[in-house]
Amino acid sequence: MGLSSVPVRRRLVALVGEGAFLGLYSVIAFAIFIPLVRTFFTHKHAGRWLWVIERGPALRWPMYAGMAIALVLLVAAFARPSPAGVVPGEARVAGVYRITRHPLFMAIAIFGLLHCLPNGSVGDVAFFGGGALFAVLGAWHQDRRKLALGAPGYREFHAATPFVPFTGAATLRGLRELSPVAVAVGLLATAIVRWFHPRWFGGFLG
Repeated sequence: MGLSSVPVRRRLVALVGEGAFLGLYSVIAFAIFIPLVRTFFTHKHAGRWLWVIERGPALRWPMYAGMAIALVLLVAAFARPSPAGVVPGEARVAGVYRITRHPLFMAIAIFGLLHCLPNGSVGDVAFFGGGALFAVLGAWHQDRRKLALGAPGYREFHAATPFVPFTGAATLRGLRELSPVAVAVGLLATAIVRWFHPRWFGGFLG
């Protein structure tokens, strides 16, 4: 996040160029993220449990529904990149951007918050809750940076789109405008993750 702040980004781009900056940013992001995930998987459920929620239908079905929402937002975000992204997409308000202007970040936040429910240990909450917090802060930071840089059309896009998903006046219109392919792929991904979750990641809701 510090690398993409306006003063730091401008200096680095002036020094090495836009392409090299994006490459450097990606390398540093992966250099942080991969060890973080590895550390989590070797310390799952570490520390004191802050809460324990019984695993059963009352938890399972809201988790499935929430993950379906997160994965549909994720697929829709990749189908039409956000104008707030590192590589900006078109600043047009339609479809998923009537639901939230940060579908990728909000998908990550929903994923993290949902996974905090059945995983209430200190280590789990630090990983999943920290990921959700970072996603929300990242979305906020993107807004501030794009507005400060005067990105073409972004101020109007910002004013016309909600930050928090499903809170805008045009949410229903956005749902109707979602790509059927994006919805289908998101639901298929939900089913695949649900089926293979025990094998890939361990644990399940029963």
